[in-house]
Amino acid sequence: MSAANITKSQIGQHDANNRLGQIQGHMGSADSQNGAPISTAFSAEVVPQAPEDPLFGLMAAYKKDTDSKKVDLGIGAYRDDSAKPWVLPVVKQADDLLRKDPDLNHEYLPISGLADFTSASQKLILGKNSPAISDKRVVTLQTVSGTGAVHLGAAFLSKFYTPYTPDAKAIYVSSPTWANHNQIITNVHLPLKTYPYFSKQTKGLDFDGMYSTIEQAPSSSIILLHACAHNPTGVDPTQDQWKKLAHLMRQKRHFPFFDCAYQGFASGSLATDAWAINHFVEQGFELMIAQSYAKNFGLYGERAGCFHFVAAPSSSAQDEAARVGSQLAILQRSEISNPPAYGARIASLILNDEKLFAQWEEDLRTMSGRIKEMRKALKEHLVRLETPGSWEHITEQIGMFSFTGLDEKQVARLREESHVYMTKNGRISMAGLNTGNVEYFAKAVDGVVRESQ
Repeated sequence: MSAANITKSQIGQHDANNRLGQIQGHMGSADSQNGAPISTAFSAEVVPQAPEDPLFGLMAAYKKDTDSKKVDLGIGAYRDDSAKPWVLPVVKQADDLLRKDPDLNHEYLPISGLADFTSASQKLILGKNSPAISDKRVVTLQTVSGTGAVHLGAAFLSKFYTPYTPDAKAIYVSSPTWANHNQIITNVHLPLKTYPYFSKQTKGLDFDGMYSTIEQAPSSSIILLHACAHNPTGVDPTQDQWKKLAHLMRQKRHFPFFDCAYQGFASGSLATDAWAINHFVEQGFELMIAQSYAKNFGLYGERAGCFHFVAAPSSSAQDEAARVGSQLAILQRSEISNPPAYGARIASLILNDEKLFAQWEEDLRTMSGRIKEMRKALKEHLVRLETPGSWEHITEQIGMFSFTGLDEKQVARLREESHVYMTKNGRISMAGLNTGNVEYFAKAVDGVVRESQ
């Protein structure tokens, strides 16, 4: 092609190619001078490979197992007697009503969430006639289930909590506790400490150890408490023990932070499962509550929950609640902007309708009742097999989980030999047992326990 025939666009393309070649040449030159490839800001030394989440890894392993007798006792989700997910009948009803609503839309919720849902959640956890509600000293934000509520509370405490004792800005959690507590708390840079909770000897509550540690903690420490159906142990304090803890914590001016993930699911009674929280409120505590609707509504994937701050009774309580609420809203806005709507709308319909609420209570009794039946059946099979050791703790514990007392080696053998999947610490989800596999599981446990003698 002659020079006369070269167009302006061809000249521009030629120049661009030259510039790109020069840049690449400079980069290659820099590489050769350094003797190494271009570096990253996220090397393995800076960002190491994180371990797989143990529980979700367990789920994946169970799904890959092709054995017809495999048993999933790991995941904390309710299953019916056919080992299938159970959509609560009342949730189906509410879902149908919601879908037929001509005004249903997908607009943003306010930062604090669906008002009908948050106000109903206050009444559920604190009681319809709660003085704290009537005094307007409760502020509530809808959250991304219980996990989001714990995180929001921890983030607020990390930013604003000023203890009376300078070295008291730490959260005490039970040993053991829900594993995610540890990650949530450390991620907001709050010091994490523990108090004894589970006794390996009795397979029950180590109340003396718990009480002693809380007593020795610096005054005004933050104490995270499971309101009911302790995860992972299934062991709860008695009402008398709760009273003693409340009295001690008032003396020490500790700050209670309740995590309530199983209201109504544990005992079958909404009031019974909220008793500890309401006792602390009656004693005049300033406190926080994380509330989840995953288990008791079966809304696992819809992520419906609430966070509540309750101010102590005083002439300035309303102002305190308003100020705290304003800062919680800023934290929420910076992280999720607005909470998800659909699960909250389902729960709100049920909580605010008398007939639907009554049906929900019946569904709760169905779930908690089946769990209790499986506890009884497992214990009876182990006793009949004369499995070494005492198994009274199986029926003495409450809620979805049970700490069996099996050690890590026994758990590994159960998985290898019997295709039973459970967490390494010996925790099982009682919802994974049913009339078709409970005897099989009992025999498998009997085998590994005898082999360990």
